[in-house]
Amino acid sequence: MNTTTTPHRQDDRIRIFDTTLRDGEQSPGCSMSPAQKLVMARALDELGVDIIETGFPASSQSDREAMAMIARELRRPTLAVLSRCLQADIETSLTALQGAANPRLHLFLSTSPLHREHKLRMSREQVLESVHRHVSMARQQLDDVEFSAEDATRTEEDFLADVVRVAIAAGATTINLPDTVGFTTPEEIRGMFARLIARVEGADKVIFSTHCHNDLGLAVANSLAAIEGGARQVECSINGIGERAGNCALEEVAMTLRVRNAFYNMGTAINTPRIVSTSQLLQRLVGMPVQRNKAIVGANAFAHESGIHQHGMLRHRGTYEIMRPQDVGWPDTQMVLGRHSGRAAVEARLRALGYWLDEEELKLVFERFKALCEQQRVVEDDDLQSMMQDGVQADGYRLSSMTISDAGQRASATVELSAPDGRRVSESALGDGPVDALFSALSAATGVQMTLESYQVHSVGMGTDARGEANLSVDVDGDEYEGSGTSPDIIEASALAWLDVANRLLRQRRGSELARATATA
Repeated sequence: MNTTTTPHRQDDRIRIFDTTLRDGEQSPGCSMSPAQKLVMARALDELGVDIIETGFPASSQSDREAMAMIARELRRPTLAVLSRCLQADIETSLTALQGAANPRLHLFLSTSPLHREHKLRMSREQVLESVHRHVSMARQQLDDVEFSAEDATRTEEDFLADVVRVAIAAGATTINLPDTVGFTTPEEIRGMFARLIARVEGADKVIFSTHCHNDLGLAVANSLAAIEGGARQVECSINGIGERAGNCALEEVAMTLRVRNAFYNMGTAINTPRIVSTSQLLQRLVGMPVQRNKAIVGANAFAHESGIHQHGMLRHRGTYEIMRPQDVGWPDTQMVLGRHSGRAAVEARLRALGYWLDEEELKLVFERFKALCEQQRVVEDDDLQSMMQDGVQADGYRLSSMTISDAGQRASATVELSAPDGRRVSESALGDGPVDALFSALSAATGVQMTLESYQVHSVGMGTDARGEANLSVDVDGDEYEGSGTSPDIIEASALAWLDVANRLLRQRRGSELARATATA
């Protein structure tokens, strides 16, 4: 029998019941095939979800097939299916659950006066009788039975207490009190859970669950308030997808409990660094992207453009971020350079690209940066590189000429470079091919050693406007760097790509030496 004898008030473990595959899939345009559901279920398993609701078997053959596929493969999480309080539904659901390692039957019946009168056309007594009969029927076949009082937050509290009492007496192991239409407020739902748990016999022997919809934008807030009232299971979905305005967003409630653990003193088993990849998988499967400013998983969740914010972030991450992007699966914070960015952010990005500028050079670059911002919303790294290559800081090696010979068994290359101090540097080298010889000659001329990891060339444009573009990736002391170059001649483009990396490395070295000298002065 899957019950707990620990009183809720002493249980600091919040169970995550994910309904992405059932309630989430009911979002218009978000239906998934059984194969897609299996892919998503695997991701939810890796995410650490406690209970996965796979579907509503009585509604379609597709849901039954999905449940069978998932049950054959996933053995750790509890697998639940939804069922109405109807004998035929229960029998279909029990058949679908065969083979599951940890099966749960999730029964529901409406309890609010509006639903009783217009949807069910049942009296209070008939509702209580149906709850007792069908929960008992399910409990005779299965140890784990959840009962949901649909539209609980609009149900008379005395009657709701009777429903919960009957469901527990009939053998329900989890009691769900859903805010089906997203109507309640945090204060109301907190009080409802607290009062029912305090007054209903046997409440300390079952898990109370909350399932909140987002019609007023309060699904997460209401779910957290329900936890404060005694709920120890949260029913939610990835990206908050679901009927109408959706459900409580799993990623938001999980990270709130983590970031504000000192306040809630509650935790989940969610493997939070997998949140972003799981969110992005769902977006690809159902074709429903999240808005850029979506909490946790939106593209702007850890992006900063304001100069004030960027300056604070450069001083201390905690000034404007309450969690690390890596904690949820983003690679890092994004410093977006745009019209609101300040000099500190531009300088920091240039240093990351290997450019260390004095005050006059930085002033010139920033003026050009601001001018560019009037033409485009975001200034990328390539834009900054172009500014530097256009003469803002001509302190790198420049290719003056090169000669390539591929006659005989080995190729040879001779390069002449203009050094940062104005000298002319010429070197020759042999190689297994013209590019190998070219890179060896450039290395000899600059003194920069690096290991080529990848090298690609392709054509850009057509006809007389066609240009060759070279892209390469190199390894230097375990760190990876990338470079690019364009020219009508593909070999020259390759030389420019190699010098792109070499000049960046040399600038970084000079910058590090300058920083050390400043620190010891």
